[in-house]
Amino acid sequence: MTDDLRRLRLHQLSERVPGTHRYRLTARGLKTAPFYTRVYARILRPGLALIHTTTQAPRASLQRTFNAAQRAVDSWCDEVKLAA
Repeated sequence: MTDDLRRLRLHQLSERVPGTHRYRLTARGLKTAPFYTRVYARILRPGLALIHTTTQAPRASLQRTFNAAQRAVDSWCDEVKLAA
């Protein structure tokens, strides 16, 4: 949790309340949080559901695109020597 709070603070999404162990969202954090929530709800969750279904005909291009993105991420991780 400490690392997560630190990352949020370093990206100026939250700030520590002086004299306490509490944090609050910054204006930037208040704009960013709903954006990520909407992206997950409208794009990521439905897209992953389509990819993992058993019928392939209408979803073939989405599956190919997902696989290409996965290969690109794997390739980049190999280049910079990140653990999977």
